[in-house]
Amino acid sequence: MYLEVKSMKKSYGQNESYIQVLKGITTGVKRGHICAIEGSSGSGKSTFLNCIGGLDTLDSGSILVDGKEIVGLKQNELSDYRRDNLGFIFQFYNLVPNLTVEENIQVCEYLAENPLDMEELLDILGLKEHQKKFPSQLSGGQQQRCAIARALIKNPKLLLCDEPTGALDSKTSKDILILLEKINKKYGTTILIVTHNNSIKKMVHKVIDIKDGQISKEYENEIRVPAEKLEDL
Repeated sequence: MYLEVKSMKKSYGQNESYIQVLKGITTGVKRGHICAIEGSSGSGKSTFLNCIGGLDTLDSGSILVDGKEIVGLKQNELSDYRRDNLGFIFQFYNLVPNLTVEENIQVCEYLAENPLDMEELLDILGLKEHQKKFPSQLSGGQQQRCAIARALIKNPKLLLCDEPTGALDSKTSKDILILLEKINKKYGTTILIVTHNNSIKKMVHKVIDIKDGQISKEYENEIRVPAEKLEDL
């Protein structure tokens, strides 16, 4: 397993405001697989993703990424872990408004030891003709493509996607999922996708369904539907 999670527990608040969000999750994802993490709002999906991404700390449990334990790392070690291993894609694109598409991507390119080729990435994501534009000059789908390019330029081993199609229409959502599928095949990137969308689970290798902070079911797809054939996005 590339990602191994054991007895993951996470809570917030104290006394009357105390809430346990994750209640002992144990699971794993194979190297190079795409995994959908599903569940209703408040089920703990994003907290699960944030803990794997080192953005949130666990109360207890273990998170092994490529054999390395990340629970208990110091802040500078977590920063190194995120820099060297992870790419993040969020529902809201978080682009720097006064930087062009190219410059937004370069922000992360400078952090990487072995970045992907900028021209190749712009070509794959259909951004070549937009590279000198600012975010305000782009559509929502183009902004999300830019956010994906920024995450990928570092050549991350693990790509964490929190509702990457949540703010997009159905056609643009399909385009983005086709891109993620292409990235997975081309670079062998392990991808976790937190989503509300039931259709996405048909294209992935594995589905983890979280309910009330626990895994209610998980399974691997024997037959996967290509992203371009997904319906009801």
